[in-house]
Parts: sequence; C-alpha cells; structure tokens
Amino acid sequence: MQAFTTLTGIAAPLPKANVDTDQIIPARFLKSIERTGFGKNLFANFRYNPDGTENPDFVLNQEPYRRAEILVAYENFGCGSSREHAPWALLDFGIRCVIAPDFADIFHNNSFKNGVLPVKLPRAVCEQLIEDARMGENARITVDLEREVVVRPNGEEIPFKIDPLRRHLLLNGLDDIGQTLQHAPAIDAYEAKQRAAQPWLTP
Repeated sequence: MQAFTTLTGIAAPLPKANVDTDQIIPARFLKSIERTGFGKNLFANFRYNPDGTENPDFVLNQEPYRRAEILVAYENFGCGSSREHAPWALLDFGIRCVIAPDFADIFHNNSFKNGVLPVKLPRAVCEQLIEDARMGENARITVDLEREVVVRPNGEEIPFKIDPLRRHLLLNGLDDIGQTLQHAPAIDAYEAKQRAAQPWLTP
C-alpha cells in the first residue's frame, strides 16, 4: 500500500450528502476482484449519459478536476452496501483523500485499509473547502497527515484527528498484511519453538 504523508493537490467539489457506494461504483461494474481498472467507472451514473458520452456538467468531467486527488463532500459519504470496490475506484481514479463531515462506518474502515484517507471536518468547514475547490487549478489544498492539518489555499490550517494506529499504518504504507509482517521475526521464532517442542508436527 502506498504511504500517505502529505498531499497537495486539486480538490473536486461534490456538494452532496448521502453519496452511497452504488453511486461511487455502480454494481454492474463489480466484475473483478483486482483492485485496478475501476477508476474509469467512478461515479459512472453521474459522469456518463445513457449513450456512454460524458456528462459535461459533472465535476470530474471538467478541468482541472479530471486530475483531482482530493474530494470534498457532505454528510454520510460512502453509505449503502459494504463493497470494497468503492475506495478501489476512488484510488484508481487518483483520489487519495475524501473530506466530509462524516462517513459510513464500513466505507470509513475500507478506505484506511486501501490507502485512502477519510478526513472528518464540520459541515461549515467542508462548505469553505468546496468554495476553495471551485476556484480551480490555482486553489490547491494540502492534507498533512503527519501534522494532522488541512491547509486551505489562503494558508489557514484546519486541524483534524485520526486514530493513532490508523495514522501510523497510513504513514508507513501498511495494510493488514504489512502490519502482520512487521512481527515476522517474532512469528518465526514462535513457530521454531513450537516445532522444537513438538517435532512430530514437523512435515
């Protein structure tokens, strides 16, 4: 998993509440267990017309938001089904951070496990950041996980809090397997001790 330390990028404004996982990645595209290839179908029902052409009114079809790395939305982002494909689609598109007042629990957990940072900030702050994002190319937002601050284009720093363990894992690019492998020497030593004590279990 790619480490997340500090990200400065274009933020896409999505002033919607209750954005569910079927809106993030519609069920008809869940045909793979690979983590790549979903970005082109992120928000497909919003991004594309019935004939497959792009909807020019949707933010991710507009410049500079085609290159967005941050998404700012409203309450209950990621509600609906538990599909892990939702953070996969965000990450594959290029979005590494979602800022919202709150998140659905399963989406929130899945995001951390896949290298997407969900930042909770009050609705009023999200509204300010959405206005910042609407300024386009020159209004980049910085998300500093080490310092736990979001920096607005005007330099204002807005603090946020992340669970210390989740923060450590993201800063070091560790998913569940990577976290376990940090203890590989202790695991190997335990297994060797068990084999020595019970040689009949050794294949």
